[in-house]
Amino acid sequence: MSIYSFSRAQSAPPDRGTPRLLYITQDQYSPGWNSSLHTHGCAELFFITDGHGRFRTQTEEFPVAIRDLILINNNVPHTELSQLDSPLEYIVLGVDGLETMTGASGYAMIHLHRGWEALMSCLELMLLEAREAQPDYERACAALLSVVLVHLARQEGVTLSQEPSGPRTSRECDLVRRYIDNHFKENLTLDQLAQLAHLNKYYMAHTFRREFGVSPINYLISRRIEESRFLLRETDHTLSLISQMLGFSSLSYFSQCFRRVEGVSPMEYRRRNR
Repeated sequence: MSIYSFSRAQSAPPDRGTPRLLYITQDQYSPGWNSSLHTHGCAELFFITDGHGRFRTQTEEFPVAIRDLILINNNVPHTELSQLDSPLEYIVLGVDGLETMTGASGYAMIHLHRGWEALMSCLELMLLEAREAQPDYERACAALLSVVLVHLARQEGVTLSQEPSGPRTSRECDLVRRYIDNHFKENLTLDQLAQLAHLNKYYMAHTFRREFGVSPINYLISRRIEESRFLLRETDHTLSLISQMLGFSSLSYFSQCFRRVEGVSPMEYRRRNR
């Protein structure tokens, strides 16, 4: 993997409302890839440059291949899956202050029938600038991002905008939610999450519920149940192993939580969805 990060201060253009490039990543799917759902605190522009595989969100899973672009808003859980016989290769731009207008789903996927070569030229030049880090390279990359966004705005089916300026999630609650999204398989406690946010745990729990309509622990459980649905459908792992993999204290607690959320037992869900 090659990942190049940009300082917010240097990459921010004069207009604070203008999208800012935070990082550019180039990678290829490998056996050690972690395909767990995760989130980012910025939007991502995910360009598939070779291979084929599947892209997964909380609500669906769909095939992707070369010339596909997935636009993902900040804090939208997602991951990618691939096969070694045709591994996904991709370039990802992390952009602050940008969102795709997709309704409640928070992401969009389009196939770039035209303009692909021009976009790849911009991305390759951006990678070269970031890799060599010559003077003013961050300004050059910020300018190249502007060109990329102009090209995308010309594509049918792509609608990008600056992030809305209305009330936003508190920084601390946003941090806690993203941490849960990326570490939900671990043994997390309310005390740990409060310490992470540098808040009193009771205040943090109350604020989190006000922001997201659910307590931090119930949000953690819901993320584990989402992952368990995938494992029940797509693998032959035993219920006991799935329970252990997802951080539940016991198989009975996993079954209890699953039934409360899904209305059926894990075994019955697996039977219905095979």
